[in-house]
Amino acid sequence: MLLEHRGRRPVVPESAYVAPSAVLCGAVTLGENARVLHGAVLTAENGEIRTGRDVVVMENALVRGRAGHPAVLGDAVLVGPHAHVNGATIEDEVFVATGASLFPGAVAGTRSELRINSVLHVNSRLAPETVVPIGWIAAGDPAELFSPDRHDALWETQRDLDFPGTVYGVPRGTSMRTIMSRQAGFYAAHESDRPLD
Repeated sequence: MLLEHRGRRPVVPESAYVAPSAVLCGAVTLGENARVLHGAVLTAENGEIRTGRDVVVMENALVRGRAGHPAVLGDAVLVGPHAHVNGATIEDEVFVATGASLFPGAVAGTRSELRINSVLHVNSRLAPETVVPIGWIAAGDPAELFSPDRHDALWETQRDLDFPGTVYGVPRGTSMRTIMSRQAGFYAAHESDRPLD
């Protein structure tokens, strides 16, 4: 399904394929031979999404473009099932496995791999050809790799990456009531989305 959002429409070249149950919403531009499979959602909230050529976004993946943090996928990128790419840049030939997550301001370097359920944290830069192991977290610029049992060490790096400021535009410690009131208002813009033929 193609949706106009905030006055912007998806651009899909003839060589691309979008499954009938996939959603492209707003300022989404697919590259040549891109494939968006069943249940995947590419939603350009108030930013853009751009893919290179020969990109595959697999079933039930989410790619979100944001103001200040467009989602940019280079050439020959695989975004696996249930992966989450939110305002991140993925350079050429990157493998994003099932359930992996990339957050706003993150950059996955050329030919890197984010394996199953791994995370590239907000404002972090993964060097080219780096592998993030299954379930591990990459954080910092340059990114350091953390196993899931190293939460305290991760927090020392993560704290300065400013997740609440980058994602929600609020200082750390802002109440969820305030954040969610703002988010509900922001996402109300979808009430005027218009399906395209």
